[in-house]
Amino acid sequence: MSESTDPASPAGRIAAGYAFTGPALELGALLWDGACLPDRQIRIPLPMLNRHGLVAGATGTGKTKTLQLIAEQLSAAGVPVFLADIKGDVSGIAAPGTPNEKVAERAKEVAQPWEGAGFPSEFYSLGGIGPGIPLRATVTSFGPVLMSKVLQLNQTQEQSLGLIFHYADTKGLELIDLKDLRAVVAFLVSDRGKAELKGIGGLSTVTAGVILRALTAFEQQGAAEFFGEPEFDTGEFLRTAADGRGVVSVLELPAVQEKPQLFSTFLMWLLADLYTGLPEVGDLEKPKLVFFFDEAHLLFNGASKAFLESVTQTVRLIRSKGVGVFFVTQTPKDVPSDVLAQLGNRVQHALRAFTPDDAKALKATVKTFPNSAYDLEELLTGLGTGEAVVTVLSEKGAPTPVAATRLRAPQSLMGPIGPAALDAAVKSSLLYSRYAQALDRESAYEKISAEQAAAEAEAEAAGARAAAEKQAGERAKETAKAERGAPKPEPSLAQQVVGSGLFRSLARSVGTQLGREISRSIFGTAKRRR
Repeated sequence: MSESTDPASPAGRIAAGYAFTGPALELGALLWDGACLPDRQIRIPLPMLNRHGLVAGATGTGKTKTLQLIAEQLSAAGVPVFLADIKGDVSGIAAPGTPNEKVAERAKEVAQPWEGAGFPSEFYSLGGIGPGIPLRATVTSFGPVLMSKVLQLNQTQEQSLGLIFHYADTKGLELIDLKDLRAVVAFLVSDRGKAELKGIGGLSTVTAGVILRALTAFEQQGAAEFFGEPEFDTGEFLRTAADGRGVVSVLELPAVQEKPQLFSTFLMWLLADLYTGLPEVGDLEKPKLVFFFDEAHLLFNGASKAFLESVTQTVRLIRSKGVGVFFVTQTPKDVPSDVLAQLGNRVQHALRAFTPDDAKALKATVKTFPNSAYDLEELLTGLGTGEAVVTVLSEKGAPTPVAATRLRAPQSLMGPIGPAALDAAVKSSLLYSRYAQALDRESAYEKISAEQAAAEAEAEAAGARAAAEKQAGERAKETAKAERGAPKPEPSLAQQVVGSGLFRSLARSVGTQLGREISRSIFGTAKRRR
């Protein structure tokens, strides 16, 4: 009996761990002892896709094609998919792949009935930078934790920013774009605004200066385009097409790939917003959405403790809302251990060990796998392009045996669809007219500016009245008799302005509507239920 048919052999025992009875995604064929065994298929149970996952491997080993392969099958199963296109080469998922000798050879090796197919897709961009339907968020909904991350604030500055958001929330000041946030910061360190936070610690001028300078630098990176209205409803990502297939939402990021911290944090807002808006559903027959977080190491570089805790908690809890999250990166070490512990499905492509640091990363990666029948250190450095080491959660939630796998070929185009086709796909979308045109309605900046202008006008009017009264008093003095004594001194200009009702109103700030504090999620994002 050959290795490929003997159920008692190591290959047979590994393959038995992937013989699921329910619906599953087909990854490829088992590799054992240098041979590809097409009758030993490696799969992921569809209900387990909300248990999260990791796709890792060195540059050029096929990570992008793996996420394309998984995304295609999810869409075909009626599961919506969100994926970030960092390099601009995932848009081909909307078009059928082209047959060639390499694809035919791979399909034969893994027993894949390959046929070119495109999948229903929507294309998005951050704030309209680059091709795609603009994704925007208001500063209020983005929240202080994520904003601190992108502004690279320290813990003290992050706490002060949280205080600023708290003030704006309770006073009904809408922070729609960055100029709104800047206006509130400037007001709270002004003579008129200092009293507003006096009872809860206040805002130091130095910290406010740091925040304002960071906001200026942030805007110079083009961030002003990302904050505003209409705010994108992340529920759009949960749609299916008329034929029942899940819509693949592709966020085009090549235009902002030089600003990794910006787009990675914005992606985290999308995930946090989904978390706050979806109801608890427990275990489902298939996920509501699977979210692919490419270049995941960019999210965690330089992250604060509060941010990491929030990421960990969001990943842990969003599973019960039917959402799966896959992190795509070069090595498992890029992902914090608390987050890595939540990732039940693993597709590990080849690693390189050219330097001592590479060798250390290789050993650390091997330790993250369950017991294996392979020599994983040797295997992981010898895998070819489109091959990976796989372990997933079975239908019962237990880890499957580690399986070296030759992966299937994607059915869609393995490359970009081209600028003209991409532009046509974007403008033909029903969502384009809803989100394409930016809005700028009255918010914190306009309200504070209007009241400041009113205060200045009142001060000028008060000054004019004081001058007129002074002149009248001087004329009265000249004609008054000495025995009538000196007249009672008039209130000074400062006393008149400070005592005015308008000034007291300004000192209480724009929003006098106490008790309107916005409810925020564990991530500091504004809660929104669909």
